[in-house]
Amino acid sequence: MPENASANFSPRFQGATFDDMVEALTKGFGSFDAWRHGREKPLDWKVGFWGDERLSLVSNQDSGGWGARTGQGAPETLAIVVPRTGALDVTFGRTVAEATPGRLLLMNNIEPERVSVRAVPHRSDTLSLSWTILAQTVTSVLETPLIGSLDLVPVVDRSTAAGQLIGNLAQTMIIGMRNAGPLLHSPIAMLNLMQMFADLVVRTIPHRLSHLLDKKIHLIAPRHVRRAIEFMHANIAQPLTMQSVAEAAGISIRALEVGFRAFKGTTPSAYLRTIRLQAVREDLRDPSNRQPLRDICLKWGFFHLGRFAATYRAAYGENPSDTRRRFEI
Repeated sequence: MPENASANFSPRFQGATFDDMVEALTKGFGSFDAWRHGREKPLDWKVGFWGDERLSLVSNQDSGGWGARTGQGAPETLAIVVPRTGALDVTFGRTVAEATPGRLLLMNNIEPERVSVRAVPHRSDTLSLSWTILAQTVTSVLETPLIGSLDLVPVVDRSTAAGQLIGNLAQTMIIGMRNAGPLLHSPIAMLNLMQMFADLVVRTIPHRLSHLLDKKIHLIAPRHVRRAIEFMHANIAQPLTMQSVAEAAGISIRALEVGFRAFKGTTPSAYLRTIRLQAVREDLRDPSNRQPLRDICLKWGFFHLGRFAATYRAAYGENPSDTRRRFEI
């Protein structure tokens, strides 16, 4: 599919000042911080956006020379940036990823320290896929919960096999959504494309769990382990014992332990603790959830706040209060 197919878009907003552009982009991306040397200088720009909280598209065009980072309270997404003209530099700690035409940029939107748009004419399309969909795909494909960062390789060359596959699918979604396209009126097709895209990312783009793909080919979890996992997820908020999990799977506690160690690389109790920890994190990241931390912990089976906080820091590299603060409105 041609790189610039249907490149023109009908802007929802356009103008000449930087502050007005930031205000317009906030409506498409959610809260973010932005800066520019000489904010008062004219900046010819236009912005269009379409979609919903599961998948959205922002098309923007401007004269470049500005920077941004995701603000507190913005929804967590997999950002798929397709540069058309100009270039973006994305900073992750000491690493800088360069996104230019012919490359795709894939990243969790809250992880970069900053995104810098170079001071040349810039145009790009950005798809934002709900991170929940990607996390669910990781769990389904790799049979393990996603805890912490996925550490996706951020830049994908579109000349590679994986780049062509992912890039063509991204372009299909962009064309289908841009200018209120037909994909927005086809919810089943939209859902199928989202799930297909997430599956391809997990299977073809290197990340810190990629080694589990090779392992899964040789070590497919037996039915009793899958039954135990399904039972844990279905009853995650209940006071489960390993005896009840084993009974639901139709095996002994000993067989349950052996199965999890062999096929999941952990114990069943540790697996349960991991998915409960993930549930706490989802509550903390929900700005509408005003429950005190103690109540959230009790709901998901953590009764000792001190030990919980240490476990949480080890898994996510931050305190529970830091997570909540980042997602406050």
